[in-house]
Amino acid sequence: MALINIDTDKCNLSYACVRVCPVNAIKVEAHKDYPEVMHNACIGCGHCLKVCSPGAIGYRDSKEETRLLLSSGNKTAAICGPSISGEFYDISDYRKFVEMIRALGFDFVLEASFGVDLVARKYRELFSDFRGKHYITANCPAIVSLIEKFHPELTDNLAPIVSPMIATARVIREKYGQDVKVVYIGPCVETKKEGKKYRDNGRVDSVLTFIELRELFSEYNITEKKVEYSDFDPPIGNKGSLYPISTGILEAAGIDQHLLSGNVITSEGRNNILEAIRQFEKNIDSIKKHFNLFYNEGCIMGPGTSRHGGKYFRHARVVDYAKKRLSDFDLKTWEKEMDEFSTLDLSRKFKKDDQRLPWPDEDRIQEILQVIGKEHNADEIGCASCGYPSCRDFAVAVARGLAKTDMCLTFTLKNRHDYIKAMSETNQKLAQTQEALKKSEKNARRDQQLARESFETTRTMLEKLPSSVVLVDNDLKVIQANKSFINILDEEVRMIEDVIPGLKGADLKTLLPYNFHNLFSYVLSHDDNIVNRDVHFNDILYNVSIFTIRKNKIVGAVIRDLYVPEVRKEEVIKRVTDVIDTNLELVQQIGFLLGEGASKTEAMLNSIVESYKMPEKPGKDGK
Repeated sequence: MALINIDTDKCNLSYACVRVCPVNAIKVEAHKDYPEVMHNACIGCGHCLKVCSPGAIGYRDSKEETRLLLSSGNKTAAICGPSISGEFYDISDYRKFVEMIRALGFDFVLEASFGVDLVARKYRELFSDFRGKHYITANCPAIVSLIEKFHPELTDNLAPIVSPMIATARVIREKYGQDVKVVYIGPCVETKKEGKKYRDNGRVDSVLTFIELRELFSEYNITEKKVEYSDFDPPIGNKGSLYPISTGILEAAGIDQHLLSGNVITSEGRNNILEAIRQFEKNIDSIKKHFNLFYNEGCIMGPGTSRHGGKYFRHARVVDYAKKRLSDFDLKTWEKEMDEFSTLDLSRKFKKDDQRLPWPDEDRIQEILQVIGKEHNADEIGCASCGYPSCRDFAVAVARGLAKTDMCLTFTLKNRHDYIKAMSETNQKLAQTQEALKKSEKNARRDQQLARESFETTRTMLEKLPSSVVLVDNDLKVIQANKSFINILDEEVRMIEDVIPGLKGADLKTLLPYNFHNLFSYVLSHDDNIVNRDVHFNDILYNVSIFTIRKNKIVGAVIRDLYVPEVRKEEVIKRVTDVIDTNLELVQQIGFLLGEGASKTEAMLNSIVESYKMPEKPGKDGK
């Protein structure tokens, strides 16, 4: 089961976790948005937990595992890390705290300080029996994991001594029985993995962080005011209570810490630790000191602690707690118990677990540096905002698939600046376009108004015309017709006009006979206008002109009633004029067209005669 997990529903994509991970065990692949933990590479330092503001990163929950142990029927023992004094400042007396743990169902409650004392004695022996080899303390599980996975060459330099947690577990089983189930309660997250590594009497069956313990107290409604005093079960530790402070193990061991005479260097905190290991690896022959290392500024600031309280506040609380405990300490009993467990095996071995990725091709590194604008060596120093010491280190991470270029702050800012500039230009163009659209809209409204006025004028003119006018589409549907056109139709059709003004949409084929509406079809299909065609309709002779308005789409027609006196007179004049024009043209061609002209003249004159012989338009009484 994974130790660290990321809830993508809560993740805000700040990549803060990626930037602080000391071993780059959190990757962001180019085709993915959310970071992903590489569990094999994770050292459990918990630094990502502290920097994740939305709380998207969590660790393996051991509360249910602990509940099962407490209900298993076996004897259970709780080991409390000495840093309880820094964490549980809100509990007035540590003895109330001990009883609150018993109230959860534990049979035994011990402090790990006695295990610290045993381990401290082993360190004093190791550092005193110096044979030219320098060691790194192996008390912090995150440090051990860091060296095993990313500095495997230093594995042999890890002090071959178990941690105080494992030492205390062995003490418990020696004193209270091998079947006792052990639960460790402390400030560390990596101890959840460390406890599972052992199968002998040093095994730890479950590990609760201080945060998880508080949650259990809340779940079972266990408070200080509800319990009595109760002390830790023996054996009781001595100066091991100072262990949460980085130099506490040295204090407990009585190891010389003076600058001039001491031979141990203590370092704590992410950046200091990384640099200390690098220098130990490179310069230990010159440094010639043992290194006492704790990742999280000592156990008082571990990732399993609450976010209240600062380092120095907790430091003071731990010291005050140790003073109070030691003020009436039973030194003789402690010495006796130290002798009793002096033969306890506290040795351990370490396993090289190299998780370093292969080095990428140099051309690929240079390509990435060029992409982020850092192709020149002078720019490879970097700002470290991406979480990597230099731009080159960042490019290597990108090439390895652990990061993506968007994580480079200067690259992102440049892209954002370019984007803002482009957006500004776009907005400017958009503003110009909007202004042009406003003008266009204004012109369009004006044109629309003019068109509306023009349409109204045209419609009024059409209504005033004595001639009938109709426009139809390619389906012979009426688009517009004036009153004169409607008046030449049947009485039933004229009644429809009251419901459908202008007969808009009416089918011309239902309004006019075939010989009449077929003329419209002809003009639509042939695009050939018909001018001055005489058509009989309802016993009346009409003069019809049909013309194209939109080719094969819309045609219009002007229909004149030849029985109307004004029209008859106009038609006579027009036709006489046509005769004169024709005769003048014929005179010019009299030579060979004389016969043809005479014939045409005769026909035209006959037509005039017929026009004058035409009876008057019948009235309603048929006369």
